[in-house]
Amino acid sequence: MDDVRGHAVNGNTRRPGRLRIGVVGAGKVGAVLAAALREAGHEIVAASGVSEETLSRIDALLPGVPVADPDEVVRAAELVLLTVPDDAIGPVAAGLAKVEAWRPGQLVVHTSGRHGIDVLAEHATPGIVPLAIHPAMTFTGTSMDRPRLIDAVFAVTAPPGLLPIAQALVVEMGGEPIVVEEWDRPLYHAALVHGANHVVTAVAQASQVLSRIGIEEPARVLGPLIHASVDGALRDAPGAVSTLTGPVVRGDAGTVAAHLRALEGQPEALFAYRAMARATADLALSGGRIGPAQYADLIATLGTEGMGD
Repeated sequence: MDDVRGHAVNGNTRRPGRLRIGVVGAGKVGAVLAAALREAGHEIVAASGVSEETLSRIDALLPGVPVADPDEVVRAAELVLLTVPDDAIGPVAAGLAKVEAWRPGQLVVHTSGRHGIDVLAEHATPGIVPLAIHPAMTFTGTSMDRPRLIDAVFAVTAPPGLLPIAQALVVEMGGEPIVVEEWDRPLYHAALVHGANHVVTAVAQASQVLSRIGIEEPARVLGPLIHASVDGALRDAPGAVSTLTGPVVRGDAGTVAAHLRALEGQPEALFAYRAMARATADLALSGGRIGPAQYADLIATLGTEGMGD
């Protein structure tokens, strides 16, 4: 491997300590992170991709970077961004090991929230340096994502003594690294999915309900309520009890019963409403917003349907 010093990067002389980086799976995340690292002075030597969308993304975000097969990308790089779906990380790493693409001492970074470093250590060549760096944000796979990396939080996991490498990469991209231990990665990711993805599901279901009763622009009705609720919950996290509103925290079991009857023809929304109302009742009780008697009435009203009893 050539010395990392003195190579031209975007017309500039590469600073000491810069790396030759390859991207295996230049999807929405990989291409954006590679572009950020390129701006920091690293050299992106190659990227892999087969779909028209991926090839277009490489051309837009990583102009001049050659497209190559994954094994060629790995062999050309000192640091590999293995930005493939969660379930593909192990198989892809194992496949590259079979063709002897990895080499000891090579930095290998994946961006899965669920996995730590064990998934790489188990499937890649022994002696690689595995790093898990997960940006806690959504990606469009366009240049609009680049400024959003600034001050974004990245969950980092690394072998003992090598954490500064992962943290430095995050800082170079403009983000803020937080350490998440290997065994906490699934719980960390579950929290993010529950707090972000499931909110989208709830908003979509609420919008559908409003549309069915003739409201043409559900977003205008829901927008102010949702923004105020989410902003308040984030300010008061992790408890967020003081920001709870609605019939559950008022102990209004009659209103909850009316909601359940109204949603009977929409089973997906009804199931989600029951589950979240139970969770809200638990939070309200633990935070002192309702008493035991009100809680009991609410739980009786919500029933056990859909709970597996």
